[in-house]
Amino acid sequence: MLTDLLPVIAFVVIYQLYDIYIATAALMVLLIAQIAFFKLTGKPVEKMHWITLWLVLFFGTLTLVLHDPVFIMWKPTVINWAFAAALLFSHWFMKRGLIARMLDAVASFPELIIQRLTYAWTFFLISLGALNLYVAFNFDEATWVNFKLFGLMGLTLVFALGQGLYLARHMPENQQS
Repeated sequence: MLTDLLPVIAFVVIYQLYDIYIATAALMVLLIAQIAFFKLTGKPVEKMHWITLWLVLFFGTLTLVLHDPVFIMWKPTVINWAFAAALLFSHWFMKRGLIARMLDAVASFPELIIQRLTYAWTFFLISLGALNLYVAFNFDEATWVNFKLFGLMGLTLVFALGQGLYLARHMPENQQS
């Protein structure tokens, strides 16, 4: 998780020291370095990392070439909405949805619990994307940069903890520690 947070933290720090364009370029380089680090150390590169990399490269390039920060501001929304769509698609059209496959490593949960988690995460990610756009277009750039780190990450952490508590309440008896 720390390797996932470092590029975002670096983006904020570099933004504070320079500007959004240098921070955007640094984020692009850091995400490439992150993938290279995973490859060199033999760690698996998750699909989420690839999707994030390609979206950052796309929106970052638009931001730098057109010298308009609005493109990098859209990136968190597009990522959240893409993951929400992937959760719904996998739940509706695949034998085992993404949430079900992630939970398989923990325990076997009833389909109703998996469905609730899928819809909760989908709603949360769509809401987070909308909130990002609200902050991006109604507040100044510095506020958005801080919101990106502290607001989006903080809300995600609180939501994930809440989901963990929900799962703990529904943990099958034979798999509780």
